[in-house]
Amino acid sequence: MTQVYYQVNVPIRNSGRPEQRGLHVFTGPADTSSDALRIARETCATATAAQQAGFPLPRRRPDGWGARGLRPGWVFDWPAATVDAWPYGRLDAATRL
Repeated sequence: MTQVYYQVNVPIRNSGRPEQRGLHVFTGPADTSSDALRIARETCATATAAQQAGFPLPRRRPDGWGARGLRPGWVFDWPAATVDAWPYGRLDAATRL
């Protein structure tokens, strides 16, 4: 199966100041949107564990997924996450600017 490049948008909120809200975006290839959501969650969990243990965030995984810019104290609302095909194909977001 050909992999599609996906964008997973996860609402976030500051646990200390709930009025502060935002969106964390994960991108990477996956076979299905369900796989993309699962991989984004795994990537986030790995990065969060490293951050909480005092280690630097892991670099991008070999499959292209990564988690950068995690904010301590911000909570991910995974049930409200949305998954869409990345509109720019497999190009890196930085090359689109």
